[in-house]
Amino acid sequence: MKRSMVALAVLAAFSGTAMAQAGLTLYGVADINVEYVNHVGKVPSAANQFNPGPANDAWRINSGGVAGSRWGLRGEEDLGNGLKSVFVLESGFNLDNGTLAMSGRLFDRQAFVGVQSASYGRLTFGRQYTSIMYALANFTPMAFASQYDPIVAQIGPNFREDNTVAYSGTFGPVTAMAHWSFGTGVALPQPAANGVAVGGNGEVPGQFRRDAGYGVGLNYFAGKLGLAAAYDQFNPSIGTAGGTISSGAYKKAAVAASYAIGPVTVMGGYRWGQNKDANGILLQRDDLYSLGANYQVTSALDLSVAYNYQDLKNFLGSTRLANPWQVALRANYALSKRTSLYLTTAFAKNAGLMLDSGPTAYVTSLFLGNSYALAGGQSTMLGAALGIRHTF
Repeated sequence: MKRSMVALAVLAAFSGTAMAQAGLTLYGVADINVEYVNHVGKVPSAANQFNPGPANDAWRINSGGVAGSRWGLRGEEDLGNGLKSVFVLESGFNLDNGTLAMSGRLFDRQAFVGVQSASYGRLTFGRQYTSIMYALANFTPMAFASQYDPIVAQIGPNFREDNTVAYSGTFGPVTAMAHWSFGTGVALPQPAANGVAVGGNGEVPGQFRRDAGYGVGLNYFAGKLGLAAAYDQFNPSIGTAGGTISSGAYKKAAVAASYAIGPVTVMGGYRWGQNKDANGILLQRDDLYSLGANYQVTSALDLSVAYNYQDLKNFLGSTRLANPWQVALRANYALSKRTSLYLTTAFAKNAGLMLDSGPTAYVTSLFLGNSYALAGGQSTMLGAALGIRHTF
């Protein structure tokens, strides 16, 4: 399994070949595909009385498949004595229509500055990925792909957080990560008629805990073996108590492992999750299991397969929900060092693709701008996409 410095795992996995001059690097990805999806309904919301409506087939062009389309700048300056300053500014965009991926945010993906020591690690400040995201980046066969990888279900909608202080350091085969967000900037829509909207910007005077987030992660890589462990907590605003908004507690913990056998790398993981409101009342309790593999068939062709199963033990008081699962396959063929063609397909049961459903607040559909909500009376969804990706 090809590994980079884990502190930059997500960035390095998607950046591709870059152009650099005087410590400044311009990089990016242009990724687009044509997709077919069946059994698609409207994203349930208060506006449609949480009714997804009838099933429809959808043919559409999407920006982002293997990776989200983006451009970015990163740089560093040598400060002497093994110390340097570092920064990253990364902006996502929709290649299909030329708009920003997230309205109102120029650098929606990453925006941070900090210092890095050759001996003690890196400390950065700004909008960044969470520790659980970095810790698991090398343990998902699809590498947290924009299309069909259930990232929100697996590690939460807060995998990027505003106002964050983050640390990472590599010591031999071990990399340690930790972060604290003073206000995650994550707001979730009401997921069901009996649900509530949660989240906010945070950094409210007198309410230090409100909309804060924090987490830790560990990676161990030695030879063919890789191990990971991580914990993440997000404290979103929920409801009112005496006119004051209080914070809930959304918690996740995960372990994962990978092992390389020749050209094949197998990997699997387990993620525990528990969401409670400001009064400690359980909103959601679930476990998510993942299993998959990457196979480097030739120098140009690689194949990936991933299976995810979500055990929904409780969602808004319901304990008899059908458990969602998904299987996804991807073939990627490199035409050159910077350009590749890919074919991805996925089948989901008891949820939309990427396990998008009420328990994920349909965040995936809302963020991508394309519905993966199951239509009324449906229990399965099938999707397939043929695309091209160019890195620069």
